[in-house]
Amino acid sequence: MKTTDLDTSPAAGNGLLDRRFFLKAGAAGGASLLSAAAHGMQREPWMQVPGAGMSELGAPAAAETDLVRTDVSSRPGTTGSGVSRTPLQHLDGIVTPSRLHFERHHSGIPDIDPGRHRLVLHGLVERPLSFSLDALARYPVVSRIQFLECSGNSGALIAPQPVPGTASSLHGLVAASEWGGVPLGALLDEAGLKPGARWLIADGADAAVMSRSVPLDKILDDAIVALYQNGEPLRPSNGYPMRLFLPGWEGNMSVKWLRGLKVTAEPAMTKDETSKYSDLRDDGVAELFSFPMGVKSVITNPSPGLKLNARGIYQVSGIAWSGNGRIRRVEVSADGGRSWADALLDEHVLPKCLTRFRSAWKWDGGPAVLLSRATDEAGNQQPTRAQVLEGRAVNSFYHYNGMQAWQVDGNGELSNVYA
Repeated sequence: MKTTDLDTSPAAGNGLLDRRFFLKAGAAGGASLLSAAAHGMQREPWMQVPGAGMSELGAPAAAETDLVRTDVSSRPGTTGSGVSRTPLQHLDGIVTPSRLHFERHHSGIPDIDPGRHRLVLHGLVERPLSFSLDALARYPVVSRIQFLECSGNSGALIAPQPVPGTASSLHGLVAASEWGGVPLGALLDEAGLKPGARWLIADGADAAVMSRSVPLDKILDDAIVALYQNGEPLRPSNGYPMRLFLPGWEGNMSVKWLRGLKVTAEPAMTKDETSKYSDLRDDGVAELFSFPMGVKSVITNPSPGLKLNARGIYQVSGIAWSGNGRIRRVEVSADGGRSWADALLDEHVLPKCLTRFRSAWKWDGGPAVLLSRATDEAGNQQPTRAQVLEGRAVNSFYHYNGMQAWQVDGNGELSNVYA
């Protein structure tokens, strides 16, 4: 097949092509790459001497300087109360390397002695229990690939005017990992629930003693005491030696450095579920316990900082996710939302997980506005910015899931805009 034989008729306005374009183009594209490579088969300097020796820990290639957490910031007067973000625009697939998983800490990362750390289960239970790390390791472990998102992610988009930023700086408080751990329901079965048990108060072993109230129905559904992330024990920045993990729910509830689980009849109404992580409406009412993260997507490539160097066909790629289940559909627009084309979803479409989508776009060198919108299996469609802000109080930034628009100018530079 010649590249000139490929169908480049648009599927939507401003050059968006059929989502199966790259599947059809595979053979022709590969032949072009092989032909180009055959002209440069000289023996390069790094081929003329033995390479470096092995090491106990692998490291990224020295040239990949962008593969670091970004926008690391702490509150004034502290070194560990703040955030760092996942470099979304430099990643592919759905699994985030553990070392690049975003951070959100309220009082730094505690240096915990795993031999002394205990998880205490108490409250409205028949048998209060205490678990060491070794004891938990004896229980059956499950593992699932699922996302974790801070409910403050993307909150910068409530600003009256578009804030300059990258996919990472605006949306980088989300990541997906393979989480392994003990189903919390199994521990509650062993402890035995007393009548009236409706909630569970989880608290952490950091200096802030971070705590959240969780409905017991969620705990019995799919909550785990996570011990592993991406096949290795949790790293300190993600909750070592154990953390609560609540698939699909706001990240603040997946309490890190988990030390206490108290079964109660009512929520504790802690500061992080009343004054914080709540949604203030423009009528003065504060909505509490907005647990599942809404359906959402963002184009990560191209995006600000990744310039288009020449007109032609590009792959538009991004991630979509929903706290209500699987992603069913992602659409992409290159004309600011006037027309849409279906994107191709990668093979792994998992519940409550990042889903990678891809679309072919023939850029003509002129201005464009790229958008994506996701729909989940429950039928929820990602809203526009105007829909998200309707009824919100000024500066109410939690749980923002509106569409992200990237403007492309005639020089191939991208920027954040409101469409």
